[in-house]
Amino acid sequence: MTNEETAIILRRIADLMELYDEGFFKLRSYRNAAEVIEDLPTPLTEIIAVGGVSRLRELPSVGDAISNKIIEIIETGTCKLYEQLKADIPETVLDLLKVEGVGIKTAQILFRQFKITNLEDFARFARGGGLQSVPRLGEKTQARIAASLFSLVQ
Repeated sequence: MTNEETAIILRRIADLMELYDEGFFKLRSYRNAAEVIEDLPTPLTEIIAVGGVSRLRELPSVGDAISNKIIEIIETGTCKLYEQLKADIPETVLDLLKVEGVGIKTAQILFRQFKITNLEDFARFARGGGLQSVPRLGEKTQARIAASLFSLVQ
């Protein structure tokens, strides 16, 4: 696993945790660690080989829990937490965030209340007039979401 691939997984963990309404500080920790790892000039595998977990913990924003997840990701290509989160919330739910006008709260509502798990389901929902039943979406926002969504799903 490269530093970039590891950082992507840490960001995905944070994104999926956010759909669970996990605490701000935990989310920030994962995102900060991902940023640090992505910017490292030295491969994580080399850092671990030379200094193990203790060397990882010396990196900014990398504490005990995240360093253990990094080791697991490097060794297996994934980690137990990531797999648990993906089992509960399909990763494709995160694709909803690519739609202009859809933030994390709207994605939560779409997934939890309307069982929308991907862009194709979302497009069918929108074409059927479903956007009108989503709380907190005014007409202009609905139009912006529809335009963005339909440009993504053709």
